[in-house]
Amino acid sequence: MLDLTADLSSTSDHAVAPEWEDPARYWPRLSAATGHLPAPVAVIDREALRHNALDLLVRAGGLPIRVASKSVRVRAVLDAVLALPGYHGILAFTLDEALWLAETHEDIVLGYPTVDRAGLERLFASEEAARRITLMVDDPAHLDLVDSVAPAGRRPEIRVAIDADASLRSAALGHIGVRRSALFTAGEVAAFARRIVRRPGFRLVGLQMYEAQIAGQGDAAGPDAPLIRLVQARSRAELRDRRAAIVSALTDVTHLEFLNGGGTGSLEFTGSDESLTEASAGSGLLGGHLFDGYRSFRPAPASAFAFDVVRRPARDIATVLGGGWIASGPPLASRQPLPAWPEGLRTLPREAAGEVQTPLQGPKAVTLGIGDRVWFRHSKSGEPAERIDSYHLVSGDEVVDELPTYRGEGRAFL
Repeated sequence: MLDLTADLSSTSDHAVAPEWEDPARYWPRLSAATGHLPAPVAVIDREALRHNALDLLVRAGGLPIRVASKSVRVRAVLDAVLALPGYHGILAFTLDEALWLAETHEDIVLGYPTVDRAGLERLFASEEAARRITLMVDDPAHLDLVDSVAPAGRRPEIRVAIDADASLRSAALGHIGVRRSALFTAGEVAAFARRIVRRPGFRLVGLQMYEAQIAGQGDAAGPDAPLIRLVQARSRAELRDRRAAIVSALTDVTHLEFLNGGGTGSLEFTGSDESLTEASAGSGLLGGHLFDGYRSFRPAPASAFAFDVVRRPARDIATVLGGGWIASGPPLASRQPLPAWPEGLRTLPREAAGEVQTPLQGPKAVTLGIGDRVWFRHSKSGEPAERIDSYHLVSGDEVVDELPTYRGEGRAFL
């Protein structure tokens, strides 16, 4: 059983530098612990996961954290993190997933709107699920669809939260952020809220505002870093004022149970925003390499996967079987898996990471032989779980458990 609560008051974790800060110790230990397992092999290091979970709490400054399940997709990890003081509730990504998780969890917010009619029928058939799950809406059409499946009076009251746009609208740069809700101003959000509270069969309980342009964009290095920092500073100032105005307007309409914001990359800002009652985070638990590019924090590489060398097409090239576990988002190098060990390996520009083979080049490629193992880190966190049935939990020098992924439990949601 994965337990992260033991010895929470201990300071021994900080007596010496964490092992993952010394790659020459960390990665060979994972190789030794999993050498008996066939590739591809995926691992979660228990101590690194615990470090990340506690670090997120510190960065949030006491604001409770709702766990974003799409960035984990392993129930044992969700359960272990939620057992830590300071974490509560799940931010799910599909209604089918939320219904499944609601069998064992009481507070689930669906982070995205749903048009899953079959899932809505299942939700309506369970008073317990209807109490435990909150749907996300930002358009009257979302309410219409719910009523088209079963109108008020023929179903339980449905809990809903409003998703409001947290992006920055810049006169010079245009829309900065992700395209989510069309609701932007306090007036727009309040007007929609009034429509919800007047509508039978719905109960408005929350607000979500995810600032992707801050949480999902590294600011540490690169030619664009100064511009990114400038834009993020302006976005933080604008969003703090606008979010306060939206919350004030909503308070005049109805009482809300939660006001949610943030993400792994913006927890310091989220935790300081007095308008919010909770933050969301998930990617920082497993520590994908996309988050190496932030000045304010650097998560431990708690999850990783390894492939075996099967070819030597040239003296300085070693080819592993597999590797193309690409992350979602723009087709940039940052979305490729990162060869982590041996150090100095890189993919080829014309091939990159392939579905069934990935050639790797670099000084260490010369020393790799057939059957040797190469460790990779994923760009994000949850997406590798769609490729594997389980993570092997490593603690110290050994595998101590096997944690099934959603896929390993026979579930595939997106």
